[in-house]
Amino acid sequence: MLKERLKECREQAGLSQAALARKTYISQQAIQRFEVGLTNPTVDTLRALADALDCSMDYLAGRTDER
Repeated sequence: MLKERLKECREQAGLSQAALARKTYISQQAIQRFEVGLTNPTVDTLRALADALDCSMDYLAGRTDER
């Protein structure tokens, strides 16, 4: 669920993986790994992604359908 929602939110925000990486101070390689499901972000990383993408951590994690 995370991988789909992360990519969906990033694309809706009009951000490339590189742009999201710059905005969150997370490497582009890490974002790519999250989006293909190879690894999962830490809570702090998930918080940074949610803040940058203007959605909740619960939405990214698939715990709710409300952004």
